[in-house]
Amino acid sequence: MKVAVLSESPADVAAIHILIDGLLGRPIQPIEPPQQSRTRGWSDVLQVLPAVLKHLHYRTDTQAFAVVIDADASPLHQPTHEAPGREVEKCRLCQLRRVVAQTHTQLRPVPGRVPIQVAIGTAIPAIEAWYRCGLEPHINEITCFQNPQIGADFHTRNQLKRYVYGTERPSLTLETQRAVEAAQRLVQSLSVLESLFPNGFGALARDVRSWTLG
Repeated sequence: MKVAVLSESPADVAAIHILIDGLLGRPIQPIEPPQQSRTRGWSDVLQVLPAVLKHLHYRTDTQAFAVVIDADASPLHQPTHEAPGREVEKCRLCQLRRVVAQTHTQLRPVPGRVPIQVAIGTAIPAIEAWYRCGLEPHINEITCFQNPQIGADFHTRNQLKRYVYGTERPSLTLETQRAVEAAQRLVQSLSVLESLFPNGFGALARDVRSWTLG
């Protein structure tokens, strides 16, 4: 299955490909998004998402596309957001779903190809929390939900970086190495990751598992 990933750094893209392998239970073929998809942050992802989806639709034979971003201090995605008309404007997962839905309405059918299947997830408060899942009992989505300051506290996010990389400013090489190592560990216990991050990672997992494999 040919899968493209859009996230906030190349390191996270590499890790997410591994997690998707685990969710599907089979190796995938990574598809390189266009050069314009090189992002370093949430605003970049939101800006390039429509163009990347259009490129994948018209110019590649990509079958599936995953988008994962950090929640940071935005409203945490919750089950109530899933009901029609109950989306929350500043919830990043809701925003991404809205952009994807709007972009899909603009796409013309391509002969011999089915529409790209999309999966979206948000890491609460940042993807480094996923990378430390199971290693620190206090790092989980419920703790963040009960104490929203965790998502807003820059010091906390820097602490997550220190946990994962040993520094708040890792090189891309170090960042990628630690992200891949974490993903390789997590695929051995994805049920734990999903139980501790049921809304952010859980949304991604449910989307991926709904894909029709090709």
